[in-house]
Amino acid sequence: LSIFLSLLVPAHATRSPDCGGILSPSGLSYVAEVSKPHAEAVLRQDLTAPTVPDLFLGSPKPSRNQINSVKVAELSLSLIPNTGLRLSIDVDLGVTPAPSTTKVMRLSILADLHVEMNPEGNLELVTAACKPTLEEMQSTEEVESKSSSSDVDKEINVEKICLEVSKLLLLPNERLISLTAQFPITPSCQVQYLPLAAPVFSEQGITISLQTTFQVAGTAIPLPVSPVPFSVPEPVSSSPSHLTLAFSEHFYTSLFFALETAGAFNMTIPSPLTTATIAQKITQVGSLFQEDLPVVLQTVSRSSPRVVLEEGKAALKLFLTIRVGAGSPASQSFLSANVDISAGLLLSVADTRMTISAAVIEDTELSLAASDVGPVPAALLEELFLPTIREEVPAQMNVVLSEGVFLPHVSSFTYTDVNVMIHKDYVLVPCNLELQARTG
Repeated sequence: LSIFLSLLVPAHATRSPDCGGILSPSGLSYVAEVSKPHAEAVLRQDLTAPTVPDLFLGSPKPSRNQINSVKVAELSLSLIPNTGLRLSIDVDLGVTPAPSTTKVMRLSILADLHVEMNPEGNLELVTAACKPTLEEMQSTEEVESKSSSSDVDKEINVEKICLEVSKLLLLPNERLISLTAQFPITPSCQVQYLPLAAPVFSEQGITISLQTTFQVAGTAIPLPVSPVPFSVPEPVSSSPSHLTLAFSEHFYTSLFFALETAGAFNMTIPSPLTTATIAQKITQVGSLFQEDLPVVLQTVSRSSPRVVLEEGKAALKLFLTIRVGAGSPASQSFLSANVDISAGLLLSVADTRMTISAAVIEDTELSLAASDVGPVPAALLEELFLPTIREEVPAQMNVVLSEGVFLPHVSSFTYTDVNVMIHKDYVLVPCNLELQARTG
């Protein structure tokens, strides 16, 4: 195995997880619970449809036994560490063998399920083993012949159910494919979460590792290399949450790198200053501009942004060049300054999106980069431009981030009871799953 894995390394040298999640046993129980009505509907359609002759084996003549009710009494999903899942379903069938009688048969299905990665890179639920049994529970007949249950067994093709047993869960493969959909962050920037391997099954739950990719204007962008490999931290065993999502520091740095590539930090900032008010402090500005013009600041990235996660807090470090010009935004700048900004980040989750907002700027360093109006001391640069930078840069960033960033999720499920926990180097998001009601 190690030789085989070593052969794969060169092909996927740049592929490493930067986020992921663990579905806990309680989350699995929730999936089983919400799958129950769906399983009942599928089984009712399969078992009571009179127009489906292949449910009945043997002769094409009408069956003596008519199934007129299907009720799922029990549906459970349990973890088989290192392997997959065990699906257990008990179904009560109301069978009418003769006009005046009804008997209840118990159809029990035990199936082992695996999650594999198909050639397209999507996760797929497959049935590894399936065993159906059928037994009689009760009857309104006074005297029951021993052979009747086996008669029904012969007539109902329970093996057919095993062929499609995974469909008794809530369309799992359609939902697993939806995990890898592209989600918009801004009109020109999209995010996509790609599974790197089949999930790992353990007593703690189902762990999936994902690699985030970003597209800007339809083209995948090369991301900064992660300095450290990331693995999804194991949740505390007492955690009651259905799911714990995990995001590395590198995930957030990659997100802001993608936004920078998309031009999100190229801002045009109006200033309360005019050329006349600046000329009072820098006299040469007066000789450059004969009339009093509004001053405009334009920012461009000087170096890639970086996110730093510490215990309980997150900070964004931006490295910008600010060009100061007058008149229309396209006018020539008369000085430019390098500014390094450290802003606190607030993280929260609503539905399936993480909202990231820049709070107050905690730290700034301003230095002169170029000047057409002679030397300008750093203290004067700060006096003139820092108040505007402190106010406008977070405000304009928050406009860009206002839509939030879609988290990895599957269709029709949303996240509730969410908690965001910031640790050194990573963020954990324990939450519960909630199946959304269908609309339309």
